[in-house]
Amino acid sequence: MRLTLTLFTLGALVTGTACADPPGRLHVVETVQVKASVDQAWAAVKDFDGLAKWHPGFASDQLTKGSNGKVGAMRKLTIKDGPVIVERLTAYDEAGHSYHYRIVASPLPITDYESRIAVHALSNGMTVVAWSGTFRRKNAADNPPEAESDAGVIKLVTGVYRGGLDNLKKMLDGGG
Repeated sequence: MRLTLTLFTLGALVTGTACADPPGRLHVVETVQVKASVDQAWAAVKDFDGLAKWHPGFASDQLTKGSNGKVGAMRKLTIKDGPVIVERLTAYDEAGHSYHYRIVASPLPITDYESRIAVHALSNGMTVVAWSGTFRRKNAADNPPEAESDAGVIKLVTGVYRGGLDNLKKMLDGGG
């Protein structure tokens, strides 16, 4: 069982995936390999109120409750075109280089969103940053508008992850 879980995790880390998990639970995993050490990559992503420092889609990111690295901390993210998302830190593992959070308020067409950011060393001297999330679409209709369909919300979340990870790579690889 442990070997199967390890192989699945490694497969998900190496290739970005998106799939449906019945009933209605959706899952997205995106990764990026960077030329930075694990410690350098972790330093770039570990602050719960630091997303706007490495993700170009956010205008600001501020803690509204608690502090970085402390479960229960809340952050207010302001998207560049104005909408606000509120998230709560649900797990934080400094030694394991990962944290989990969930959206508590959002204008996005998704619900029950839970996410994880993790940093791992690769055997080739590179480091991988993985961003994964599970969620449901808000519109339960059988024929929702395209942007609110399973494919539409998977595309939205995938785009958010790719935008951040691609910019993080530029920053950490010295190209941005």
